Amino acid sequence: MKGAINSGYHTKHIAWIEFSNPKKRNALSLRMWKNLPQVIQKLKNDKNLRVLIVRGEGDSFSAGGDISEFKAVFATPNSSYDFSKSINKAFNALVHFPRPTIAMIKGGAVGGGCGLALACDIRIASENAYLAVTPAKLGIIYPFSEIKRLVATVGISKAKDMLFSARIIKADEAEKLSMLEHIFPTKELEMKTLEYATLLANNSPNSLMIIKEIISEIENGKIKASPTIDEKINSAFDSKDFRKGYEAFLKKRKPVF
Repeated sequence: MKGAINSGYHTKHIAWIEFSNPKKRNALSLRMWKNLPQVIQKLKNDKNLRVLIVRGEGDSFSAGGDISEFKAVFATPNSSYDFSKSINKAFNALVHFPRPTIAMIKGGAVGGGCGLALACDIRIASENAYLAVTPAKLGIIYPFSEIKRLVATVGISKAKDMLFSARIIKADEAEKLSMLEHIFPTKELEMKTLEYATLLANNSPNSLMIIKEIISEIENGKIKASPTIDEKINSAFDSKDFRKGYEAFLKKRKPVF
């Protein structure tokens, strides 16, 4: 058994993806890395979907790559390239998912598991959660894009600290470093994450998607809006969502998008 990437729905607007390899703390096998973009693409095509929750099965988020496979995946230059390419595709599929994504972190998010959590828009964790980026313990180097994302999240000095030391970052410290947005008691984590996902899903889906796209351009160094973004911003004033929103505001009721 090499683990699996499972998916399903809480509601028609809120879906979940689950890393399932609990005997190995949800470490991702090569097959799982390859399957993740396929599962994400299928959900991406669902026009009703508004929020995606990413989680691990059982008591862990993910221990990253399955180290027991490393001898095989790094056996030749071709196999090493295939492995790295598969991981990059998985990260990119999550980063470029057009709707808001929430990492629900219970237990450890280590190595590539921490990278997957950082690839999500929002991170919500249990009080027993911990994160670590550990390439220095394995003698490997993480992709430029993943280190850039860590630096953007915690800052240069803290990123150096985490990468050089490969130390465990507990939930309370991770929250101070902006790696976590919310921490809840372990027993309440699923309920609170779903409540937050519902809060997002009740807002304008058009607004959520365009806001995410704008923030992505800012993260990539854009200092002003592209013509495409300007067009989307302006067209929002002629959208169904805007009409619903302002009509609800005038009538002093919650909008239903």
